[in-house]
Amino acid sequence: MQSVYSQTKQLKRPKSTVGLTNVDNFVRESFDIYDKVYKYDGYAQAGTPLDDDDIDTLEEALEDLDVLSASAPDILSDIDGASVLKQGKATLQINKAKKALKYSIKTAKELLLGQRKGEEQEQEQEEETNTNSENNTTKQPQNQNTKSTTTSIKPESTTTSTKPESTNASDNLEIYSKFDFVPGDELIYFDDFSQDFIGDFPSKWNTNGSGEVVKLSKANGKWFEFKSGYGIYFMPLIDNKLPEEYTIEFDLFTEGLSNNTSSTAKLNIIFDDNQGFSYGNNYAKAAIPFGQYSAFGIDVDNNNGSNQRINVTVTADLRNKVLNNPHISIAVNKKRFRLWVNQTKYIDIPQLIYNTNIAFLKFELRGTAEGEEHIFISNLKIAEGGIDLRRQLMAEGKVSTNGILFDSGLATIKPQSFGIIRQISQVLNQDQNIKLNIIGHTDTDGSNDSNLKLSKARAEAVKNALVNVYKISENRLSTQGKGETEPVADNNTANGKAKNRRVEFVKI
Repeated sequence: MQSVYSQTKQLKRPKSTVGLTNVDNFVRESFDIYDKVYKYDGYAQAGTPLDDDDIDTLEEALEDLDVLSASAPDILSDIDGASVLKQGKATLQINKAKKALKYSIKTAKELLLGQRKGEEQEQEQEEETNTNSENNTTKQPQNQNTKSTTTSIKPESTTTSTKPESTNASDNLEIYSKFDFVPGDELIYFDDFSQDFIGDFPSKWNTNGSGEVVKLSKANGKWFEFKSGYGIYFMPLIDNKLPEEYTIEFDLFTEGLSNNTSSTAKLNIIFDDNQGFSYGNNYAKAAIPFGQYSAFGIDVDNNNGSNQRINVTVTADLRNKVLNNPHISIAVNKKRFRLWVNQTKYIDIPQLIYNTNIAFLKFELRGTAEGEEHIFISNLKIAEGGIDLRRQLMAEGKVSTNGILFDSGLATIKPQSFGIIRQISQVLNQDQNIKLNIIGHTDTDGSNDSNLKLSKARAEAVKNALVNVYKISENRLSTQGKGETEPVADNNTANGKAKNRRVEFVKI
């Protein structure tokens, strides 16, 4: 097809770089999206209708434009400390990129609304500054002797860590004492890919793209690698629609992220009204950012087909966290949506899930470089909520939960489990006469003797957390281990094993 162009004069991409990574990345990404939007604007001017794929690409570009625009102030602050000439050149290129972003946002919106017609358009771009004057400018930025007090926080390392920052839950326990995530009590879905062969697409998922199960030298177990791309979705095969109240948890592992990672690199977690390979008429979405050269925040939006009620970027610097095997926790309580990364709650929106038809889960990875940057997921757990463990313990005298998690084969409590332990402590603090027996259970992996010892050690670990973190008197707690002797589900499936790995609290 012969190239067609917008009647608006095209901005020229800078021919040279500044030599400041953050600035060069910002300029490059701004013009990458600009070129794409300018091309589609040309189609509109020529009277060529956009097809569905074109519209999808424009919608995704518009989201990326919002992210880049929000990062512009941080990029400007990063030129402090550079030479006067380099600061001048950087300022010129950033201003060009901002002009390209302004055009792209306005034009993409008009194209999507069908308002970009073939008549003469208002000229939005000024004449371009000569490249030679850009390279040889002696103009100095204002306040050149005063450094900005706002600077971007750089990640400590761009090398993927083998473990989270705290490798033992007994370290820094006070950090977790106020963690208020409580997983659902009825397991709906679990997948650690233990039943899948290396190199295969996992049997309990569906996609319109590609992916495979792998083993990593720096992480235990099996992991599912998502493949990046526009309109590529990954969906866990859940038997029924999700209930009104449920929780989702999973582990992430990243490899190859660096200061060159795009600001558009993110994992979209989508709650939709259908299981098709596109966005439905009703959806809600949160996006985990992977960009490293600035803090890009968590994008959150929803849509009911005609009126987008929420579309925001919540300030968050996750650069170091995504390099260190983060645990993601999500709680949906009817309309309310909350999201934690490790033990920090970043999102708490009372009415994000506004439609009960939004009951299917999808993942979409975008913006990572093929062959260089890799995103893996494991230990996906979905559980129905609704039962307050505190009320159940008070009313029935006992409660069983598989939400207290431990490192594989060990009695080390994972930090994300402290929401449940905190609830148990609240019951004990409310009624000083209550005494509890804590009982550990395992699945059938390993020998009978080792599982018996492990279950006892895990019960002791929970007791120690109640005593050391929540200051419960030790003489009110006893422990017991039953190993694999009392299963509640089939140990031949990942779901069944997850149900059998549990902790009981019984009044005595």
